[in-house]
Amino acid sequence: MRRFEQLLVSVEDARAMLGNIGRTNLYAMLSRGELESRKLGKRRLVLVASIRRLIDSAQD
Repeated sequence: MRRFEQLLVSVEDARAMLGNIGRTNLYAMLSRGELESRKLGKRRLVLVASIRRLIDSAQD
């Protein structure tokens, strides 16, 4: 069985990946361009790569 790297995650999963931050804070980060997302149908999905970049930049 093939395993694929997840490229997009739900808003709830993104919140969990970032230490269970609040929805308002996550959407503020999206508005400021700190995180990237895509809309697929009615769902807003956050790019995992943008979560990793945010975490990497915070390690300074």
